[in-house]
Amino acid sequence: MDKTTMQTTDFMKSLGNVEEVLAESGDIGLPGRLTYNAHLHLPPNFSAFETVEKAVQIVADEGIQVVGCGNYYDYSVYQQFSQIAQDKGIFPLFGTEIIALETDLQKQNIRINDPGNPGKYYICGKGISQFEALTEKAAELLSTIRNNDALRMREMTTKMAEVFKRHGIDTGLDDQAVISRVVKRHGCKPEMVTLQERHLAQAFQEVVFETISSDQRTQKLTDLFGEIPKSAPYDAIGIQNEIRSHLMKAGKVCFMPETFVNLAQAKELIVELGGIPCYPVLADGSKQRCEYETPLEQLIETLKANQYAMVELIPIRNSAEVLTEYVTAIRQAGIAVVAGTEHNTLDLLPIQPTCVGGAAIPEDVDAIFKEGICVLVAHAFLKAHGQPGYIDSEQNDTNAHIERFSRIGAAVLKRYFEKQ
Repeated sequence: MDKTTMQTTDFMKSLGNVEEVLAESGDIGLPGRLTYNAHLHLPPNFSAFETVEKAVQIVADEGIQVVGCGNYYDYSVYQQFSQIAQDKGIFPLFGTEIIALETDLQKQNIRINDPGNPGKYYICGKGISQFEALTEKAAELLSTIRNNDALRMREMTTKMAEVFKRHGIDTGLDDQAVISRVVKRHGCKPEMVTLQERHLAQAFQEVVFETISSDQRTQKLTDLFGEIPKSAPYDAIGIQNEIRSHLMKAGKVCFMPETFVNLAQAKELIVELGGIPCYPVLADGSKQRCEYETPLEQLIETLKANQYAMVELIPIRNSAEVLTEYVTAIRQAGIAVVAGTEHNTLDLLPIQPTCVGGAAIPEDVDAIFKEGICVLVAHAFLKAHGQPGYIDSEQNDTNAHIERFSRIGAAVLKRYFEKQ
């Protein structure tokens, strides 16, 4: 195949044909040892990593075997990620994350999985495979989302620059200047950058540190925030967070309302990208659990009504007890479950998911997460071969369907690691 027409997922075709893998999957169980992370943000998305190379090196150093990335709205970095991961013997998976708005739930003041914004809905797409040769519908939806986001970030940057200037800090920043800083930091192309609020906060924090001495920062920031900052004047991450909370959040002086797609459009985009719509469960990641997710029995009924075949948790937000409660019940309901870390802040946490405070994930929950990873691998493998995946295959019994796909994924991983 001509290299110019190769797709990032084509490496899965070298693992053998579907019939061979299906034949092997009948007698195979889950890998005894499998390390995983289903959700990792890569630069130039706001991320704990400066470069893709450093991200994958850390993954390799920690001995993680399967990693899925989950970026917002630009996937051109996935080819580089895939090649470096393969070179280090890591199985790469690809995903997306979309923010949607359900206006009916917003009007009812029901929080979904964003504890501060009723109606705002994060949804993941797992195992996407058609992110390079987009369908017409996928291209249309992505263009709408990107354009809305770009306009909001441009207007918010303008507001921020004006507010800082009124307080004696002439930043000289606009959206293109912020993009230039991201490009310089991560060594990427400008068209790969999807600006996020955290990018803006970092850029303005950097200018403050570049232009104002540390002994004067607290007073300057007090004037800017209207109260004394809680962070030390040398704490870059703390100041970034305070810039967001004091200036950029809803009701604050630089806030700009977001324009969202709805849930149906978000799910449609994920399917058009060849992925699995996946609901990210927050659970006790919020001090007061979101109304959408409580009681647990009602959440499960809602997930089924919305035809979710997979959910994800970020265990570092959860206690072991609550994690066990949610994961066990959701899996018993016939929904596959995966886990990740996001790494969408500058905090460099371990890659292998853990519970709050670094507590180990309970063994029975870990087994469910391993099963879910294998389901994802099977889906990606079958889609790469042009076959129906996890959500478009016939199924009569959801539990049997999960078990079948987990065995297929285990067979794929066995072949992959034997080739390394």
